[in-house]
Amino acid sequence: MDLDGTLVDTAPDIAASINSMLADLGLPTYDRATIVDWVGSGVSRLIKRALTGQVDGEPDPTLYQRADPLFRRYYGARVSQESTLYPGVAATLEALRIAGFGLACITNKPEAFTVPLLKNLGIHDYFGLLLSGDVLPRNKPDPLPLLHACEYFGISANYSVMVGDSMNDALAARAAGMPVIWVTYGYNRGVDVRELAPAAVINELSELPNYIRLYQ
Repeated sequence: MDLDGTLVDTAPDIAASINSMLADLGLPTYDRATIVDWVGSGVSRLIKRALTGQVDGEPDPTLYQRADPLFRRYYGARVSQESTLYPGVAATLEALRIAGFGLACITNKPEAFTVPLLKNLGIHDYFGLLLSGDVLPRNKPDPLPLLHACEYFGISANYSVMVGDSMNDALAARAAGMPVIWVTYGYNRGVDVRELAPAAVINELSELPNYIRLYQ
């Protein structure tokens, strides 16, 4: 399962931290919706997008070196201050655990933020495997984290399911040969991943057990 935009609405704390960073640098701040559109490709890319106002922008290296520790300090201090679980998340994770499913949380977020976020919101212990963005050499949309999870649980990709909200999740699953179930909420910059033929599209995580039985 993906984290930001799938399990947890992290936008309030991420946006506040980005804007605190920008304010310290004497740069213009952004509304939350704009910052949310930059989420999903890891902290480094998020900071670069905020500094340039462009999805693929590259800021001055010296400016980036000043910005990176500022964001990490602000976000580390408030990682779960306003972030909340999406509806149905806690109950669904509990139901899946009772049913005996092996659960992995696969995110591009650094481990220093992932672990306290999951613990503070009470869902850390549902996951038998946690793969943060700085654990493996490559992150989503590369399939490596998904394939690593399959190896960890001793199952093949076609007997696993990736649950996510973004194109990165869908592309990683597709490259891994894994079905993907896409949630309609979250952070996806308005892209419709139905074009990648997901196994299912759900409006709330509580709908998930209706579909994953097909892959048992």
